Amino acid sequence: MRSRKPRTKPSALAAVAAALAATTLFGSPVLSSPAGAATARQEAGTAAPAAAADTPPTTPGTPAVSGVTSTAANLRWTASTDDQGVVAYEIRGGGTVLKTLTGTPPATSTTLTGLACNAPFTLSVVAKDAAGNASPASGSVSFSTTACQADGGVPGTPTALSSGWSVPWGTDWLPDGTSALVTERDTFKVFKVTPAGARTEVGTVPNTVTTGGEGGLLGVAVDPNWAANRYVYFMHTASEGNRVARMTYNGTTLTGYTVLLQGIRKNRYHNGGRLLFGPDGFLYASTGDAQQPALAQDRNSLNGKILRLTTTGAAAPGNPFGSYVYSYGHRNPQGMAFDRNGRLWASEFGESTTDELNLIKSGNNYGWPTCEGTCNVAGTTNPKKTWSTAEASPSGITIVRNVLYMASLRGERLWRVPITGDTENVGTATAYYIGTYGRLRTVLKVPGADQVWLATTNADANGGEGPGSDRIFRVTIG
Repeated sequence: MRSRKPRTKPSALAAVAAALAATTLFGSPVLSSPAGAATARQEAGTAAPAAAADTPPTTPGTPAVSGVTSTAANLRWTASTDDQGVVAYEIRGGGTVLKTLTGTPPATSTTLTGLACNAPFTLSVVAKDAAGNASPASGSVSFSTTACQADGGVPGTPTALSSGWSVPWGTDWLPDGTSALVTERDTFKVFKVTPAGARTEVGTVPNTVTTGGEGGLLGVAVDPNWAANRYVYFMHTASEGNRVARMTYNGTTLTGYTVLLQGIRKNRYHNGGRLLFGPDGFLYASTGDAQQPALAQDRNSLNGKILRLTTTGAAAPGNPFGSYVYSYGHRNPQGMAFDRNGRLWASEFGESTTDELNLIKSGNNYGWPTCEGTCNVAGTTNPKKTWSTAEASPSGITIVRNVLYMASLRGERLWRVPITGDTENVGTATAYYIGTYGRLRTVLKVPGADQVWLATTNADANGGEGPGSDRIFRVTIG
């Protein structure tokens, strides 16, 4: 509780997949997806693949940079042209692909996040067409990020931001910070919430069902290029299993519905469900083992994994096994966050003894079901921090000023875990608000502020309170 073989569907954007398949990222060639993975398709039907282009795209315009902070910068460039259409742009620095934008056509602006602070960068843009042809690199732009923020800070007393919720689960901010989208697990509703706490329902996610436990409408992620494409992404439970789907949000209403990935097994518990965009522009999804522990070690299964995919539903280029799988050996990971160095951290429910905080690396095996917590088994990766299941049962995580905050359900507390400088180590964990607000599900940094939002999960069978009893709090990090 603490927490069909996938069916293959044709890709609606085979041309995009073909272009990306020609790309090598982080030194790993892209291979075919595993049998059983169902990729992007429209509910209404499947599009025909585009014809191959014979000539490469024209050179994109030299990017202009703005909004530089200690860890981020905005880029904008003029579009490339191609006889068959541009399907991707790569942001490159020193020969390394920092981020890939896909679409038909892809956006010509983006925000780079996870940059090193107080550091110089020289970047250019390369266009890709449907045949995998690459344009010449654009002219380069150089800039330096601002000084590093001081590490540290401690959470203050929470103040009520919004009430009347029933199991708010996923939260993500629009890139401009004017509002966030919040999902309710059991009602399948999506709400717009302003920084002041005003709440407006914007729609529901079609085809969502409950499992009578931990399934339903789970994670939400707003496209980093939302201003141009209006895309938002959801992970939810459907009749055949769990899915990643894409919808359009115009700032007022949700419309459309495209399945990007299905074939993720579901169960009453252990559905994972968190979605998060990485600094590389790809979408990360956490999946549980669906109460079938052996799936976590099966690299041909989508369960018990952290998955990495493009915004069109293809396996992301550079994935370690040529599939959607980024890491494996997970039981029920429900929290993910990237630190200032672009490293991925994840929280994970243990079974009966030990919960985990893991530093996720491409291709690594995190041990489940052979290991729960720390163990000495060759080929597995140990957690960076562990807790007893009584004091944690972790769900959402976020990072503020190099300190990781972890919301705990059964533990009914917020954990503060400092990352030690730019190392892979963490310091002493400290608990806050023990038993004060009940079960804590999601914690997320407020953009442009040393604040987090903290949401409860008390309005379900485990919390024992009635519908509408959950709240979202604002916490200032002082």
